Amino acid sequence: MRTTRGLLIAATATALLLTGCSSAGTADSARDISEVTAGLLDGADSAEGVRGGTVSYAPFSGVSTLDPVRQDGGSTGGSQMAAIYDLLMRYDAAADEYVPQLAAGLEPNGDNTVWTLTLRDGATFSDGTPVDAESVKWSVERYLTKRGTHAQLWSSSVDRVKVVDPHTVRITLTKPWPQFPALLTTGPGMVVAPSSMATGEFRPIGAGPFTVADFQPGTALTLAARDDYWDGSPPLDTLRFPVITSEDGRLDALRNGDIDAAYMRSPDVVADALTTEDAGYLYNANMGAVLAINQRPGRAAADPRVRRAIVAAVDPALFDQRANKGKGMPGSAMFEQWSRWGPTEAAGYDPDLARRLLDEAKADGYDGVLSYAGLNAAYAQSHALAIQSMLEAVGFTVELDFKPSMADLIAALYAKHDFDIGESGFNVADDAPYVRLFSNLHSGSSSNVLGVASPEADRLLDRLQTADGDEARQAALDELQSWVNAEAPFAALGATKNFVAWRDVTGVVPSADGIMLFGDAARTEG
Repeated sequence: MRTTRGLLIAATATALLLTGCSSAGTADSARDISEVTAGLLDGADSAEGVRGGTVSYAPFSGVSTLDPVRQDGGSTGGSQMAAIYDLLMRYDAAADEYVPQLAAGLEPNGDNTVWTLTLRDGATFSDGTPVDAESVKWSVERYLTKRGTHAQLWSSSVDRVKVVDPHTVRITLTKPWPQFPALLTTGPGMVVAPSSMATGEFRPIGAGPFTVADFQPGTALTLAARDDYWDGSPPLDTLRFPVITSEDGRLDALRNGDIDAAYMRSPDVVADALTTEDAGYLYNANMGAVLAINQRPGRAAADPRVRRAIVAAVDPALFDQRANKGKGMPGSAMFEQWSRWGPTEAAGYDPDLARRLLDEAKADGYDGVLSYAGLNAAYAQSHALAIQSMLEAVGFTVELDFKPSMADLIAALYAKHDFDIGESGFNVADDAPYVRLFSNLHSGSSSNVLGVASPEADRLLDRLQTADGDEARQAALDELQSWVNAEAPFAALGATKNFVAWRDVTGVVPSADGIMLFGDAARTEG
């Protein structure tokens, strides 16, 4: 289960991140975080936690339902769902290792085609029923039936799931996959009790450390600690997830003591937060900002010249200055210098090439018009205007189409495919890049917003999935970058830095993709 090239260990990350910083930091004392891909910041306190009380964590977004099928990412409800349902496996960034969480173990055969999952003796769901092999199999099958976020990846990778005995599940894959445990750190690893459907209407019954006390969609989710959790009763009485839409608002609420923890990803807000917040978890996401290019038949970018012109016209550094106040991590490559997989060699910014390619396409009848789908919010509009100005500088005409809500934007991008270009993010983690790359580039993925339908891309992704060891993965990613350079399915704008900050709290455990685990979290006396 262990990969061969580790990330920076937590102690190293902490030492680097805390250099020159005090709790009364200013912009001049901001931490140098350019080389850190993941790390715990733990400079605010060393006090032990106390039992009881409430921790309020304002996540990136609230949840609309309590079903984990489509809400399993760190920025899209994953922390809330993990608190209710737990994770079979979690990712330990400091050790660069997938480790058991709700599971007791997960072991491969010699060629990584068969994985044996063992379950903890005595683990139960919140209704008292046992977490056994049959219930895990039922939960996974439900996830697939309801077409969860990673259902297509599971279906393409898993041949069969067999119950061996009450505590053992054997998972046989369609091909070798050394990093298969990554899939159990997300939706398929959030175990829903079969009794959740006993009445015919879904009830949130899980194996996690908390149960639902109160749920007001759009306002807050409040959870109560379980006395019978497999790892012991959590120190907290209550865990609360208030919805605060504005990132500035979340940071202000944290500083004012209105909440205890906050998730931030806007570059200027993260940079601001890192000057003052001494405790939290920082992680980077490759291709956290990309310009999605719709290459489906009938769209302007079905012409590869148009796609290549768009990519060549976009300057990530200029975009960062105009859209992020110069606080981001701009770059044209899939993986930049700071990444364990970087730098990959990207085609990059070349406005002269963009003009030549666009002129060729116009000579064949293209009118040069692109529709940009974006969100009707101030920060999103600034991003759109930055892209519009760069593309129009080489001869495109960009028509801005701002959607009134995130739901409307998601519908336009992922359901109706009613756009030529639009700002998006792939959020590819260093620890398991295949999972998100499959979602965004594989022809069999419904999350493939770009409309890529390339046997060559599928072949390269299969090579990445089966690669055993970092050297083989690096070679596969380099080849995939070469394909991206030639086909221009998207324009990388840069990585994003994601920061979960907390005050007077201890025991928060990060997992993959920004999911935070609160089973051991406790308040401190400050």
